[in-house]
Amino acid sequence: MVRMTLGDFELSIVSDGIYPLDGGALFGVVPKVMWSRKVPADEKNFVMAGLNSLLIRTDKQNVLVETGMGSKLSEKMVKVYGQPAKLLNNLAASGISPDEIDIVINTHLHFDHCGWNTVRKGDRVAPTFPRAKYYTQEGEWRHAQEQHIRDAVSYISDNYNPLIESGQMELLRGDCEIVPGISVKVFPGHTMHMQAVVVASGGKTACYISDLIPTSAHLDPSWLMAFDLSPIATIDSKKQYYELALPEKWLTVFTHDDAVPWAYVEKDEGGRLVARKPPAT
Repeated sequence: MVRMTLGDFELSIVSDGIYPLDGGALFGVVPKVMWSRKVPADEKNFVMAGLNSLLIRTDKQNVLVETGMGSKLSEKMVKVYGQPAKLLNNLAASGISPDEIDIVINTHLHFDHCGWNTVRKGDRVAPTFPRAKYYTQEGEWRHAQEQHIRDAVSYISDNYNPLIESGQMELLRGDCEIVPGISVKVFPGHTMHMQAVVVASGGKTACYISDLIPTSAHLDPSWLMAFDLSPIATIDSKKQYYELALPEKWLTVFTHDDAVPWAYVEKDEGGRLVARKPPAT
C-alpha cells in the first residue's frame, strides 16, 4: 500500500487492479515508436493500465476519490477489459470498510472511474458506500445522460443515476470546496466538465488530476488520449495545471499509472517535464 502524510492528512493509493487498454487509445496521435519507449505493449498492442483511487484520511472524515471499474460490466466489456474488482479488498487491507467512507468524489463518470459507486443486489442497485455523500459536476452528469454516439460506451447509468434519484449524489456547478482542505477544480478536455481534486494541508498540496494527465508518460502537454473530447482544451488545461503545480511543488496523482501512482512534476535542465517519485514510506 502506497501512502504518505500531507500536513494533517494521510493519503493512500487504493487500487481496483489493472486492466488492458489499447496503446493507441491511451496515447492518441502520439506515434507508437515514441510512446513504446515509455510503456511496453504486448503483441496485440495492449498496455496495462492502473485503476488508482485516492483515500484521504482527515481527522474527521474518510474521503475516497474515484471508485474504479467496479463489478457491473457487461459480458462484452469484461472480454475487452477484464474486471479486476479489487477496490473493496484493498480498502479492507487499509482498515476501511464501505460503511466508514464519508465522501466519494468522482472526477467524471466514465465507467472506469465510478464503477464501485454502486453494487447490484439482486434486481436492484444499491450504494456501495451507504453513509457517503457523492459528488460530481452537474455538466458531466448531463452529458452522460445525453448518451452521445461519440462516448456513450464510456457511461453506465447504474453507476450514478440511482444515487441522483436517492439524493445521495450532489451535482456541483464549477470549482468549490467539499470540506476544509479538499476542493475540486474543473479542467475541461478529456470531458468538458472533468474535475480534479486538490488536497491542501500544512502548506503542502496534492492533486488527483484524473485523465487530464492519466499516467506519468503523459506529462508533455501534447501527449493526449484518443478518448479526449476536446484535445485543444486538454492541452490548455494541462498548461493551466502546470502553472499552478510546478511553482508550488504539488504532488500529482496519476489515475491510470500502476507503476508510478504519484510524483512531483518538475522541469529538468533542458526544460523537459519529468516525474520525480516521492520517497517510499
